[in-house]
Amino acid sequence: MDYNRIAELLYPDIVETPEDILNRTPARKLKEGAKVTRLAPSPTGFMHFGTLFPALVNERLAHQSGGVFYLRIEDTDLKREVKGAEDDLINTLSYYNIKFDEGALPDGGDFGEYAPYRQSKRAYIYQVFAKDLVRRGMAYPCFTSADEYEQIKNADVKQILSEKVWTAEDAQKQKEIIKQGRLITEKEVEENLKQGLPFIIRLCSDGDPDKKIRFTDLVRGNLEIPENDEDFVLLKSDGIPTYHFAHAIDDTLMGTTHVVRGEEWLPSLSKHIQLFRYIGAKLPKYLHISQLMKMDGNSKKKLSKRDKGAALSDYKADGYPAESVIEYVMTLLNSNYEDWRRANPDADYTEFPFSVKKMNVSGCLFDYDKLNDVSKNVISRMSAEKVYDEVTRWSCEYDKELFGLVSSNPEYAKKIFSIGRNSKKPRKDFAVWRDVKPYISFFYDDIFEVRDSIPSDFSADDIGTALGTFVNEYDETSDNSEWFEKVKSIADRLGFASDMKIYKQDPGAYKGSVADISMFLRVAVTGRLNSPDLYEVMHILGKDKVISRINSFIDSLKE
Repeated sequence: MDYNRIAELLYPDIVETPEDILNRTPARKLKEGAKVTRLAPSPTGFMHFGTLFPALVNERLAHQSGGVFYLRIEDTDLKREVKGAEDDLINTLSYYNIKFDEGALPDGGDFGEYAPYRQSKRAYIYQVFAKDLVRRGMAYPCFTSADEYEQIKNADVKQILSEKVWTAEDAQKQKEIIKQGRLITEKEVEENLKQGLPFIIRLCSDGDPDKKIRFTDLVRGNLEIPENDEDFVLLKSDGIPTYHFAHAIDDTLMGTTHVVRGEEWLPSLSKHIQLFRYIGAKLPKYLHISQLMKMDGNSKKKLSKRDKGAALSDYKADGYPAESVIEYVMTLLNSNYEDWRRANPDADYTEFPFSVKKMNVSGCLFDYDKLNDVSKNVISRMSAEKVYDEVTRWSCEYDKELFGLVSSNPEYAKKIFSIGRNSKKPRKDFAVWRDVKPYISFFYDDIFEVRDSIPSDFSADDIGTALGTFVNEYDETSDNSEWFEKVKSIADRLGFASDMKIYKQDPGAYKGSVADISMFLRVAVTGRLNSPDLYEVMHILGKDKVISRINSFIDSLKE
């Protein structure tokens, strides 16, 4: 068999060899121990929450070691490509501050020495390697006959295959038919090409499934997997590679040292080990990370793209800060992250010593309640200026009314956001920016409403008297302690206990306590039973508005 002749018939215009490609590809100059990782999504759908897992692992491995993290778009499945998905991937990763050192840019651009970073633009490179494998007898063409080609053009092949019930005998026959293709002669190749018949390129596997490959996965440890004996497809009939072939060549040329991917790729590992051996390249280290799980009743299931919480666009629309989502992912990736965060509340997450040894092999459980708790903590650590900037940016796109309110008077809004923020235990009032408007509504007359009622245990006369007395004596120049002393004085004069300890000893001896007087004021001023520090609230609203609201509330008691 003249393999060289077959290779020339298939690719007469390709004169370069893999060595030529390698010689003009720059070698990476990195310090010892530096890792080169990549995120390589397919634009077959919009950004999924699970994509942040490998993105963050790759980013941490590279940048923590002083290495390189790049973005490669694996757009070889043209039939499944979704319009707009590629730009969505790139822009969403940017929103979550996943920083690349090189790779694909929106609108088809690239930055970096190893461009192009889209596999659809690297077809020539793959064909150079395919021709070389054919020349060395390690791959062969598989032609579609004229009759089969007509059937393919005029039928829904996927439907036909899905309707066929494949038995073990069918699979064995198919394997034998494929391996018969290895015996194709140069004369048959020439005749098929003259007829214009399409062909694919298959690997000529030397594997024995009865033999095992010993392999060390950096997450899962030592594994034994059977050798690959499948003559799988390297290049499709349009000259575009399969994932298997493209990733082996690109990871070789781009100097990838560590490949992070989902555990669903484990069954393909033997193919990739074989491919790297065939092309004479060093195998990168692999990390197969567990799938994200969620509770489905009393059992766990894989978080699918249709589940609530799967689409990353939902997090942005709901108003989760990007930092909150990243922080939550970090708690899932490393079991010791939360302990580190408690000890380092103000540190950037990039200061955490991320370790693949701390990753969960059995799968991480997605939990909305936990995400909200994390997000509240993240927001509580933000400055008022940061909260204002984030709320303004989010509301400009998702809540025009809120945007109009906060942007009309930035300093006023920042005072609101500063309440309880600079203390050892800052307030944790909201987890998402969508909750900001109801939280601050009582500061703006346009959306202010009385939501809560004072319990019916208290008479309207006592409530009105307490509120009227406060109005008559209110001095907004008083400091916090003076203000509260005045509230206590009103309590004493009206038969309410000003000392909570004494009140608890004999509550029946009083109409109520100073806490109840404060509650009357809170409902009258804010319209709710719970609010931030009332003294600060009144100072932000201003004396005129405070008195106006209290008087309006007193009038409502008379109705």
